[in-house]
This record gives sequence, C-alpha cells and structure tokens, in this order.
Amino acid sequence: MRNVAIIGIGQTPVDEHWGTSLRALAAKAVLSALDDANLPGVEALYVGNMLSGILTSQENLGALIAETCGMPGIEAVKVEAACGSAAAAFRQAVLAVASGAVDSATAVGVEKLTEMSGTATTFGLATASDSDYEAAMGLSFVAINALLMRRYMHEYGWRKEDFAPFVMNAHRNAAHNPNAMFRKPITAEQYAQAKVVADPINLLDSSPIGDGAAAVVVVAEEHLSRYGGRPVAVRACEIGTDTIALDNRKDPLWLEGVERSTLKAFRSAGVR
Repeated sequence: MRNVAIIGIGQTPVDEHWGTSLRALAAKAVLSALDDANLPGVEALYVGNMLSGILTSQENLGALIAETCGMPGIEAVKVEAACGSAAAAFRQAVLAVASGAVDSATAVGVEKLTEMSGTATTFGLATASDSDYEAAMGLSFVAINALLMRRYMHEYGWRKEDFAPFVMNAHRNAAHNPNAMFRKPITAEQYAQAKVVADPINLLDSSPIGDGAAAVVVVAEEHLSRYGGRPVAVRACEIGTDTIALDNRKDPLWLEGVERSTLKAFRSAGVR
C-alpha cells in the first residue's frame, strides 16, 4: 500500500442555506479543495451523506456531484455511515489512492438538514438507531443520548453543571472559526439557564441543525513533487463499529467502536 497525503481542503460555512441546494453546497466545497490543491480534477469522488434521500428526495449523489463539479464519468459513489458518513468517505478515498487504483481522489461530506421541518429531520436522524428496538419505541437520537448522559451522571457522580466546560469550550473554539454556525462564547450561567430538550440534555448540549459541506483532496505521497502547497500526511485512517442498540452493549457508556478504530489506527501509524 502506498502512503497518502492531503493536498487540498475546502469548506462552506455551516448555516441555514435556504437558497442553496445540496449539490451546490457539495460542489462549492469540492471545487474549493481542488483549487487549494491546484488540480483541475481527480480520478475518484466519494460523497459522505446520510439524509439526502429522506430530506431532499435525492440519491445517486456520487454521479450528481461529479457532474456538478465538471467531472462527469469519473468513479463516484455515495458512502453512508450515519453521522460518520464523511469520515467513511475519506477512508474510501485514502484506500483508493493507497491501493494504487487511482492516483488522486476527493472525499466530500455534505448535509442539507433544513430542507424540511424539524420533525422530519428528527425522524431522519432516528433512522441511524436500531429501527426495530429503539426508533419504533419513539426514541429519537436526543432521547438516546439523554439516557446515556443520565447513566453517566449516575455512574460517575457528575452533576448537570459539570458538563458546562465541554459546551463552553466548543463555543469558544467556534468563535474563532469563520465557518461555524454560532460564533459567540457562552458562560456557565447561560448553560445552566438553557431550555431542556430531553432531560438532562439542554439546548446548549445539542448540536444545531444546519447545512454545509467540507472536502479534501488526497494523492499518493510518491507523486507529491507534482504538486505545490503544504501536504499533510495520512498516517492512519481506520473504522470500527459497535452494536447499534444500547441494550445490546456490555456497557452502554463504553464506545467499543471508538476503541477498535483507535487501536487499529495506532497500529497502522506505528504508534505504541
């Protein structure tokens, strides 16, 4: 397998893009990444997306976005892995280049979540849970995470206010990110006064619903002399999974998929 490097990135602001289609958002990110890489095109495109079929009635995103970006005919597919769809698309791009199947590839993650009502979006997100044993019982993703948060508080003796620093840090980082949706720091007092969404989760614990896209261009390291810029080496990119339904997990608070992928990545990168 060949070593792989990122040579271009592109991103749109995350916001409620009422006047911009999903394909246009994706194309903006892809074309920005290609421009950053100083490339006219790539040999393969991998699109990470979860909800286009449910919320925008559009599938076959690979071919659609390749055509929109002026690259009809290239290898192009959609990759779906719930909230990890974009990362999974990135792995496919890395593998395609590392294997020698192609010399250049782009991965783009895109979602258009404001196309329909909040109820429809909540339903769509719930399709990533176990349909038979969780979603069918009325559990939304927020409700599932509320159960996890409550269990964490029980197991480790945390109080609700102990979670405030996580949210404050996220908003502090967002304040310096021109593409973030909310760019204002918050205080512990604001966190404590936020409306409850699904007890104990409040509004500031919850990620907002928005639209956006981000893309990267990857190439084989052995060909870096062809390109300018400042490449970033990909030393590892791995995937691990867990059971979907919480009741099937030995410990609902232990993320086995994260553990598996992390250990695999350490091994791939030669980190001990």
